[in-house]
Amino acid sequence: METGVSLGEAIQISLTEPLSRRTERVSIEEARGRVTAVPLISKVDDPGFDNSAMDGFAVRESDCEKDGARLEIVGTSQAGGASPPEIGVGQACRIMTGAALPSGADAIVMVEDTETDGEYVVINGPARAGFIRRKAENLSLGQEALPSGSLLSSASIALAGTMGHGEIEVITRPRIAILSTGDELIQPGQELSHGQIYESNSHALASLVESMGCEAVRHESANDTLGELRETLDSLSYCDAILTSGGVSMGEWDLVRKIMEEEGKLSFWRMRLRPGGPPLFGTWNGTPLFGLPGNPVSSLVVFHVLVASWISKSLGYHHETGPSLSQRVSVRLESDVSGAPGKLCLRRIRIRSEKGELLATTHTHQGSGNIHSMVAHNGLTLLPPDTDGKAGEIIDALWLR
Repeated sequence: METGVSLGEAIQISLTEPLSRRTERVSIEEARGRVTAVPLISKVDDPGFDNSAMDGFAVRESDCEKDGARLEIVGTSQAGGASPPEIGVGQACRIMTGAALPSGADAIVMVEDTETDGEYVVINGPARAGFIRRKAENLSLGQEALPSGSLLSSASIALAGTMGHGEIEVITRPRIAILSTGDELIQPGQELSHGQIYESNSHALASLVESMGCEAVRHESANDTLGELRETLDSLSYCDAILTSGGVSMGEWDLVRKIMEEEGKLSFWRMRLRPGGPPLFGTWNGTPLFGLPGNPVSSLVVFHVLVASWISKSLGYHHETGPSLSQRVSVRLESDVSGAPGKLCLRRIRIRSEKGELLATTHTHQGSGNIHSMVAHNGLTLLPPDTDGKAGEIIDALWLR
């Protein structure tokens, strides 16, 4: 077991026990929020033919050089309709948005720039070649348009449909169990007794797990006995991974650390991180297990920087289009922010854009028990060990989504 590891070391150690990556095929109707398991290749050209971007008239541009040109209307081209007639000199064809461009036409005149006179149309505006959508200008047959590891958003699902994919091979959602520990915990909505607090970490972690493309299996909190903790962890070993919250520090009742040391396989304990110093990682009955701190801010911060990275790298998420909880950015500090001796410091900050620059400041106190600070702020500093941030300096930060 290693102790006091850096964030980078913690990520590398945890990746020795990655999530299992499995795949399945789902219909496009079921694909929202899933992650592609293979690159999506276009089965068609898009567009499949030259077509109009406007309602109007398909014409020869050379026939429309003078205002008031009078052209014979020889037919209509409708989206999904029969092939339109060829356009000759001095002729025009009515055309609808998305309809095929008639042979011989090389420009479109918007309907607003025309007047019809029986079987003729008078051209009162420009004929524009730019209003023609050219075959394959968006996608070509065989083109990789969506990489493996991409989150299927509404736009990417539309893209998959445009490419002709009725079914999509996606990564099977790993099941991640979530367990908070502590005699003092009680579920929200119940009456509190003296010494009790509402349990919130498991609900927050479940939301983060789902945001990372996994299935959250939230378990009611376990009391501080080795027997109950052992029984609960055994019952959750069928999942692909386990997240616990609480019980990982150095106290006598920090039983997650104790049981992992004595009965599990412990790979590391404690990180050079503030907040969030006491996490652990190992396996229980062969199942990867992260022991997160019980303080709510520490629990969420460690998930953002460690667990989310482990999920992403294990499953092969694309670094730009895959599920992600944050974006690394550079921000200019508006006030001083203290760092941490020997530790990467993740202070909560509020990031905003002003005059083309990202600015950051703090709004509440930074205690690791102050979960309101995670709502009042939308970012985390990435201050290197032994480094304070001074007002006016540009530092690296995570902009939380």
